Amino acid sequence: MKRIGLYLFTQDCRVQDNDALYLLSASVDTLVCLYCAPPQTRFDKHFSQTTSSQAQRGYLKSTLQGLQNALAQFGQTLNIEYGDPRVVVSDYIHRYEITHVGSSIPVAYNESRLWQWLKNAFSDVNFQTANNSQIYYRTQLPFDLAELPKSFSSFRKKIERDEQCDRALIAPQQPCFHLPPPPYMMQFKLPQHLINSQNNDYYGGEDNAQKHLAAYFKSHAASHYKQTRNALHGSHFSTSFSPYLAHGALSPQQVLRALNEYESQYGSNESTYWIYFELLWREYFHWYSQLHQGALFKFTGITQTKPLTSFYAHLFSAWCNANTPEPLVNALMNELNETGWVSNRGRQIIASYLVNELQIDWRYGAAYFEQRLIDYDAPSNWGNWQYIAGVGADSRGGRHFNIQKQTQLYDPEGTYAQLWRPKNTPSVPLDLIDHTDMTGWPNDRSGRLSNAK
Repeated sequence: MKRIGLYLFTQDCRVQDNDALYLLSASVDTLVCLYCAPPQTRFDKHFSQTTSSQAQRGYLKSTLQGLQNALAQFGQTLNIEYGDPRVVVSDYIHRYEITHVGSSIPVAYNESRLWQWLKNAFSDVNFQTANNSQIYYRTQLPFDLAELPKSFSSFRKKIERDEQCDRALIAPQQPCFHLPPPPYMMQFKLPQHLINSQNNDYYGGEDNAQKHLAAYFKSHAASHYKQTRNALHGSHFSTSFSPYLAHGALSPQQVLRALNEYESQYGSNESTYWIYFELLWREYFHWYSQLHQGALFKFTGITQTKPLTSFYAHLFSAWCNANTPEPLVNALMNELNETGWVSNRGRQIIASYLVNELQIDWRYGAAYFEQRLIDYDAPSNWGNWQYIAGVGADSRGGRHFNIQKQTQLYDPEGTYAQLWRPKNTPSVPLDLIDHTDMTGWPNDRSGRLSNAK
C-alpha cells in the first residue's frame, strides 16, 4: 500500500530545523504540503470589530512565498487554503487518500482542538508530531506540566538549575537533504485575500529569517541588548526575531545556536543572557497555554477575580485609531496600525493604558493585537495581556504604567511621538462618553464565549 503523507504547516513555516516535517518525510512515499489560513472564529468577531490588517496579510504573504521557495528546492509545492481547518484538512485526507498526517506539536488552543478532532475523526490515519516551536520537549522539563510554576521567575529558576535544560546542550541542526515528491503535479497559488497585500518595512520567510539572524549577531548589538531593549525605536535596539519566530520561519533553537556561537567568539554578558531570558519568557507562555487551554481567553484569566473594567465603544475606538489625549499612546498605536509591529515597551504602555486608564476589558485589546501584529503568537499575546490585567501569571496583580513617567523615561524629547504622530487626528478627552457608547457593542464579562476561541 502506498503511503501518502499530508504535512500541515502552522507556526513552523520553514524546511530547515523542522523535525516534524523530517519525521513524516521518513514515513511516506509521497507528500502533500498544506497551509490553512483559518477565518475569524465567533470569539474573534465578538471581541474584534476588524479583520487582519494590510501589514499582517502582507507579512503572511511573504512568509508563505518564502516557504514555497524553500520547498521548491526539494521538488515540493505548498498548497494554501483559506477556510475552516477541519473542513479543509478533511477534504485533503479524502481527496489524496492520505495515510499519514504530520504537524508541529500544537501549542495554541485552537490548534490543539483541531488536532484532537482530526485524530478522532480519522482513526485509521497515522498522526505524527514533533516539537517545532519550543525550546524543550515536555519530557525535558524538570516538572510535570500540571506543576508548571505560577510565575515566570519560578519557571526560569527551575529551568536554569536543571542540567537537562542547559542551553549549551541544544542539539546541532540536522540539515534537510530530501523530501518525498507530491503525489500529483501541484501549483503554488496564493489565496485571493493575500494576492494584493503589500509589505511595509518587514518581510517574512525562511531565507529572510536566516539573513536577519546573521546580520543581527554580526552587528554586535547582542552585546548591549539589555541597554537598548526598552527603547521605542532605533537601529538594532530590538532583536526583531519575534515575527520570524511567530510564523516559524525561524526556530528558537536556531536563535539559541547563533547566540551560543556568538558568546563563544565574543564573550557572554548580561545583555547576551537577556536574549535567552526573553526566549524563556516566550517558552513559559507556550507551556502556560498548553496547561490552561481555554482559560487563556477568559475575562478572569487563570484567576477567579473579575477585573474592574467594562467596555466603552467611544474610548476603545479612540485607542484603536490613535486618537487619545496622550501623544505617546497615539504614536505607539499609529506605528502598530501602520506597520503591524511596535516595541515590547510600547506594547506594555498601550496595554496598560487600555486596561487602567480607559478601564476596558483586556480581551478587546488582546483581540485587536491579534488582528494587527505581524508577530502575533497566541500564547505570548494573550498571556502577556493577562499579565498586564492582573488575571494571569503575576502574583503582584497586574501592571500599571504611568504614562507621564514612561514618556520621561523613553521619549523625553518627544522624538518618537513626533515620528509616529498620527495625521489629522485631534485628541479626544477621556470623559467624552455619551449614552450610546454601550449600545450595539458586545459587553460580555462572563467569559462564557472563551471556549469559542
